[in-house]
Amino acid sequence: MELFHVLNRGVDKRKIFLDDKDYFRFVHDLFEFNDKKPSSNTFRSFYHNIKNVQNNTWDIERPTVRRELLVDIHAFSLMPNHYHLLLDAKVENGIPLFMKKVNMGYAKYFNQKYKRTGTLFEGRYKSVAVTQEAHLIHLPYYIHLNPLDLVTPTWRERKLDNSGKAIEFLENYRWSSYLDYVGKKNFPSVTNRSFLSEITGKVDNYKSETQKWLKGMDYSIIKEITLE
Repeated sequence: MELFHVLNRGVDKRKIFLDDKDYFRFVHDLFEFNDKKPSSNTFRSFYHNIKNVQNNTWDIERPTVRRELLVDIHAFSLMPNHYHLLLDAKVENGIPLFMKKVNMGYAKYFNQKYKRTGTLFEGRYKSVAVTQEAHLIHLPYYIHLNPLDLVTPTWRERKLDNSGKAIEFLENYRWSSYLDYVGKKNFPSVTNRSFLSEITGKVDNYKSETQKWLKGMDYSIIKEITLE
């Protein structure tokens, strides 16, 4: 297994998610496009699944269709103008094939919805291989803590008044895989959590371990692979 941290952001750092349906669409695409077969019914399945948002049941399902995965998605986090993914390839060239489908598919959706033309992302996605054990241990926490930029952007400097409130914010932030790692069903069909759970701890421990990491982290350990 070779893990990669993948990031892309909006051109000129513009927002790429403007409402909950945009976030849900991208999560839906992470599921839908993770398949060797073409996704010809993407819009139909999206509008079927969007009912889950309205009913506050968040999983994405296509139970009657067998998928041939391009990648394993181990963790993800979506922010207003960028996203983070932790991936490994299931097939040859799985990551570039997957990222091409995701970026093109979401950009098409976004441009049609908002009646715009042109490039949505600032270029080809950035990726870096996770080759050191220290990086592997720390990176999932970093990805899941990224949404704290929205409420306490100094968290990387350990300037945090209340770590409990920070964790509470993450437990109410739907657009990452954090909730599934702490045992709260959000989008469990999107990620494969078995590998990281062996490293970061089982469901019962993940919340406390995240809080410990937030209090005692050394951001310099992983700065070279954060892609920020």
